[in-house]
Amino acid sequence: MSSSPTISAMGLPADLLVGKKLRELRTRKGFSLRALAEQSGLNVNTLSLIENGKSSPSVSTLQQLAIALDVPITAFFEVERVEKRVVFTPADQRPQVLLGGVQMHNLAEDLRSSSIQPFIVTLEPGTGSGERMIVHTGVEFVYCLSGWLHYRVDGQEYALKPGDGLTFEAHLPHCWENRGEETAQILLILHPGDEREEELGQRHFLRSVVQKEVNMKIAVITEDGKTISQHFGRAPYYLVLTVENGQVVNREMREKLGHGRFGAEHHGHGEEHHHGAGHGLDSGSHRKHVSMAEAIADCQVLICGGMGMDAYDSMRRLNIQPIVTDLRSVDEAVQAYLAGNLTDHPERLH
Repeated sequence: MSSSPTISAMGLPADLLVGKKLRELRTRKGFSLRALAEQSGLNVNTLSLIENGKSSPSVSTLQQLAIALDVPITAFFEVERVEKRVVFTPADQRPQVLLGGVQMHNLAEDLRSSSIQPFIVTLEPGTGSGERMIVHTGVEFVYCLSGWLHYRVDGQEYALKPGDGLTFEAHLPHCWENRGEETAQILLILHPGDEREEELGQRHFLRSVVQKEVNMKIAVITEDGKTISQHFGRAPYYLVLTVENGQVVNREMREKLGHGRFGAEHHGHGEEHHHGAGHGLDSGSHRKHVSMAEAIADCQVLICGGMGMDAYDSMRRLNIQPIVTDLRSVDEAVQAYLAGNLTDHPERLH
């Protein structure tokens, strides 16, 4: 791999471009370096090195920063955004950054819609997406242009050679790596599944991937503290687990507001079944979900066995990541989450 710096389309070395954008986004969001370190789980010194162009973040590190700053990962490619309805990208003018040995070329910079995000990704031997599994909304499509590339999706291995394609639901934990001896190149197309993601902060990557050394709290919908309830609205308790250095250090049962607290107007089914205008976004339903979430305002994740689509949306708007699982055991689900292997099942929403 060449040691010379990659140059972005705007003439800046790619490391400096990412660092410049990180500093701009951090300042715009009102974060100090230390505050962003706490929010992202990254070291202050690491952030400082990235901002000063002295270190290239991996794809998974950039994902953590995008989550912490509540921006899409494409935000780190943009210099001056001018929204376009048509984007023509000449081969020699692709906006690009180098992320820990992975070169990513954005093929749709400044496209007004974020419903499709195409990249040309070049990987030197031994490089890949990073140590942690990636989980996000929608669908991911990969087409191998040259070399060999290994994808791991939901525990299954796929070896792609030139001409091979791979398409999968992107909520399945996945990662990729060039295990060959020559440079590999792929066409990567991301299609976020939530049409409202731009309004919700354009969070392309979700908080389903957690760095084990981050201190956090996970809430689980339950009736007995051991099993996961199948119905968000009717369950009487949250079990709140405090995680430090990847280990559960405390468990606390908290009472949860249920359907009965909101009156007979819900006819026993509750607020998460209202599917009115702007499904999941009507103010009445959202206010009720806010009340139900007050007891877990200090939590980052909510695990349950089933919930309504609008309750799911409300949790996301409150910056609490909802995960709908088919697992019944609280301990099994929490350990799967901490290992990056807990799959969200949006098809279980009602």
